Amino acid sequence: MLAPANESVEQFIALEQKKTLLRILTCGSVDDGKSTLIGRLLHDSRNVYEDQLQSIAKSGLNRSTAAVDLSLLTDGLRAEREQGITIDVAYRYFTTARRKFILADTPGHEQFTRNMATGASTADVAIILIDARHGVLPQSRRHAYICSLLGIRTAVVAINKMDLVGFDQKVFDAIRAEFAPLLEKLHYVNPYFLAASALEGDNIVDRSKRVDWFDGPSLLEYLESIEPADPAVAADFRFSVQHVIRPNLDFRGYAGTVASGTIRPGDDIRVWPSRRTSKIARIVTYDGDLESAQAGQAVTLTLEDEIDIARGELFTRSHEAPVTAKRFYADIVWMQDRPLRLDRPWILKHTTRQVRTRAVRIRHRVDIHTFEEQPHIQQLELNEIGVVEFEGALPLFFDPYTANRATGAFIVIDPETNATAGAGMLRGAVEAEFRPVKPADRVARYGHQSKVIRLSGRGDLARRLERRIFDRGGVAAVLDHANVEVLEALAEAGCVAVLVNEPSSTPLAVGDHAAIDELLDEIFGTHTEEGTTGELATEGDGI
Repeated sequence: MLAPANESVEQFIALEQKKTLLRILTCGSVDDGKSTLIGRLLHDSRNVYEDQLQSIAKSGLNRSTAAVDLSLLTDGLRAEREQGITIDVAYRYFTTARRKFILADTPGHEQFTRNMATGASTADVAIILIDARHGVLPQSRRHAYICSLLGIRTAVVAINKMDLVGFDQKVFDAIRAEFAPLLEKLHYVNPYFLAASALEGDNIVDRSKRVDWFDGPSLLEYLESIEPADPAVAADFRFSVQHVIRPNLDFRGYAGTVASGTIRPGDDIRVWPSRRTSKIARIVTYDGDLESAQAGQAVTLTLEDEIDIARGELFTRSHEAPVTAKRFYADIVWMQDRPLRLDRPWILKHTTRQVRTRAVRIRHRVDIHTFEEQPHIQQLELNEIGVVEFEGALPLFFDPYTANRATGAFIVIDPETNATAGAGMLRGAVEAEFRPVKPADRVARYGHQSKVIRLSGRGDLARRLERRIFDRGGVAAVLDHANVEVLEALAEAGCVAVLVNEPSSTPLAVGDHAAIDELLDEIFGTHTEEGTTGELATEGDGI
């Protein structure tokens, strides 16, 4: 956007800096028109350069009309252009006379739900698109639910492709009647329902003359008028140390980004987990010291006292303590093919810390069609959403996600592949209470029932079997002789007892490896989905 002729460059820059920034997300089911809507918004608001239009014109025309395919303004990957779908999250910046925008175009396919959740994590407003021909689909519900979990409370429901149903008001009213109660249940505040055609530009930037029964503002008019609050600035002060800066003997600073709140030199702070207190001495930046720093600013803080502080530790005000817990529960959006199971270790990446943890209980899974809670679940599959209890090796210092996005969010990392497995929104701590260990708890922890395996004279095979069971997270004990009391004690503890009457050092034959694999399948395949254990194995069990 060029400065007007009667306006100096300095005045133009000053006006631009005063504009507020709004982060927008488009979501919904596949082929609902998300990329086309963003392309139309950019094109009709005059935020597309001529060379960009020429470039996408060379790439191809819209498959249903002779017009330039505006979805190509965001779908930049070759696979996206070939298939006519969105795969990755595409961000576009544009500005109008009233405010600045950052648009996130997210994929609609269920297999790319993880990418959609990534785009929603920083958005202020969600534009949920619904194809007027197909109505509300499961992915429409899933995306609305995920946006709600991620703290978005302002939504535009763009009922798109109204031109394909003859701009029929009855179609619009039926979709609104079905979807509005769901959004109310998800705590959206006054969602705005828009009758639109992204392909032809109806009610995107300018109000459409073809929809005489719809008298609301266009999409751009609505986006320019809303003022979502910035909860991060008003929240308690939180600052996670990302790096300790020590260039010389006279300077020790702690670099990071202010996650929430505001801080000034002289303010009292407390460091977690040590709980030591001090005062802010300086707020250092490349351009000089600041009188204050607020949410979103990357700064280096120095303290008046010498305190041993490392990466991952948390600064708060002395009187604004976070929740401290080793056991906590959170909403989880699962993002990988390997399911979230209770018998596997995970790594939680929370702020700048990584903590080893285990999922100890799945409270419920959410039925995405009805939003009902389904209890008695043993694992979460790809794209499923649930509430899960975790227990960490170290305590977490956090705020509920509803109070603070930065310290209330985490990602789950698979320690075997180092891949992001899930996204979590913390709800709170699990109160400490005595809970006796039950057989189902042991099955969930070890992944197998108690069992007795008899391998007469094969100590070598028994030790190899013990190793394989141990490597899979199970518990096994090799015994030369055992009486009934010992076997009962091992069974109660959930162990696999491997009995060897006569130890042997005979090398394994080729067939023995297959025998071990069969035994492992038998051992780890015995526990049921509900996690119940069987009785002590009898004399006839095993081989």
